[in-house]
Amino acid sequence: MLLSRRDFMQLSGAALLAACQRPTTQSAKTLRFAVASDGHYGQPKTEYDLYFDNIVKNLRRERDEKGLDFVVFNGDLFHDDVKFLPDVAAKFQGLGMTHYVTRGNHDHVTEAQWRQTWGYGLNQTVELGKSAALLLVDTSNEKGEYLCPDFGWIDGELAKLTRKQHVFLFAHIPSKQWSPHGTTCAEWETVLGKYPNLKATFHGHDHAVEDGKKGAKPAFFDGHFGGNWGVGYRGYRIVETRPDGSCYTYQFNPDTQTKVNEQVF
Repeated sequence: MLLSRRDFMQLSGAALLAACQRPTTQSAKTLRFAVASDGHYGQPKTEYDLYFDNIVKNLRRERDEKGLDFVVFNGDLFHDDVKFLPDVAAKFQGLGMTHYVTRGNHDHVTEAQWRQTWGYGLNQTVELGKSAALLLVDTSNEKGEYLCPDFGWIDGELAKLTRKQHVFLFAHIPSKQWSPHGTTCAEWETVLGKYPNLKATFHGHDHAVEDGKKGAKPAFFDGHFGGNWGVGYRGYRIVETRPDGSCYTYQFNPDTQTKVNEQVF
């Protein structure tokens, strides 16, 4: 069975989801969250256990020192072999805070296995009170192919969320050629550009990209926190909403405790 670890077996999919959803909101007026991608748990010849322990430690410190409402792990959670999925879920439980996930091209997992582990499907909307929402979007399949997302689903969900002040979309593979590893999906600009309250999209996949890109909506990358290539540190991105409706983001290098880039959008 997929859920084979003794301590992990204690949590069913529904119980695991409930445990993940305990809010840690610092303020009702603003939202502060982190995005991290490309852990590649199980990748040969990498210190993947250390990388996961470090991201959990660093995000716990971020929460304790500055406050975090939740974390999004934006794809490539493990490396090819689904046997590593329970280990990833167990590692993330060590955060002790709300976290969400998207599937990447190295997450070779069926939708049934995904739902069993996380308690929700591969395309998922998360509403955060009256003012904010997240779209967790699938861009691959069990084989690891690069795919355009389901724009019909995205369009329908965004249409339901027009009363929200802040909507953020997370998709592992970018649907524009912002890097050599993206895809080209014509609907990306036309669908996303229809909704003013969709503030930005977030992507992983290209470990060497850590900044923001211009498109119908601002698009932000966050390097990597695992794997064997990419920018020279393993970090994460911070996003903050502001009372005036704007948002502020920066990439963070936990090794040097420095902001790598900052943008207001």
